[in-house]
Amino acid sequence: MSELVANIKTYLDEKFPGELLSAEMLYDFPVFTVKHHHVVDVIKALKEDPQWNFHFLTDLTGIQTEDEKHLGVIYHLHNMYNNNRVRIKTFFDIGKPEVQSLTVLWPAANWMERETYDFFGIRFLGHPNLKRILNVDEMDIFPLRKEFPLEDQTREDKDDRMFGR
Repeated sequence: MSELVANIKTYLDEKFPGELLSAEMLYDFPVFTVKHHHVVDVIKALKEDPQWNFHFLTDLTGIQTEDEKHLGVIYHLHNMYNNNRVRIKTFFDIGKPEVQSLTVLWPAANWMERETYDFFGIRFLGHPNLKRILNVDEMDIFPLRKEFPLEDQTREDKDDRMFGR
């Protein structure tokens, strides 16, 4: 474990006891998994604490676990002064895909959260205008969930032998 990961882990364990599920270095990238109920508080602390100063939200996106029972959100934060970056992950049951909005910390999270809602169906509580951004409003599915078929099942012109089936 790198020094940065160890220091942030210590900080989060002290400030948010029991909220940090894992801390690891994956492919030279510090990754922290946090319980979803307090993820905004954890991110706010990493943003506002002068020791860490992760003041730039690079990206946020959705994810679905392999067992298809959980959805999650991945946040990428950047401290431009020290050139440190971290990834914060949080997961929740697919039956209740809700997490607090980051728009209170970064107004620019608005569009990223709308995109994540549009494709994964994750509801960001407290979002000022959570509606579809790329897909049509009438769409009743979330196309990046694993239950959404990747191919048009009605096509008759495809040869499954070409795809190893």
